[in-house]
Amino acid sequence: MYLKIYKNGENVLVAACDKEVLGKTLKHGNAVVEIHKSFYEGECVSEEELKEALQNATTANLFGEKTIKCAITCGFIDSESVIMIDCVPHAQIFRL
Repeated sequence: MYLKIYKNGENVLVAACDKEVLGKTLKHGNAVVEIHKSFYEGECVSEEELKEALQNATTANLFGEKTIKCAITCGFIDSESVIMIDCVPHAQIFRL
């Protein structure tokens, strides 16, 4: 999994995706979602490293089966909040 962390003051954005979906363009109806390398490609991390990053995140944008499974297993998202975009699971986390 790739992980990139963006910090702006107290806000922490975690962008994470599976290696297999990095750089892909996904289509859903008229919507197009690009999993840009410039946004997602950071360090290759383990599930434990992703879990640690998500613990500190105020916002997260997640794509891919492994990434989503890790976030569900660690209790950060509910499986019912996952959507499929062009057969790729996606979820977002927002902490207010």
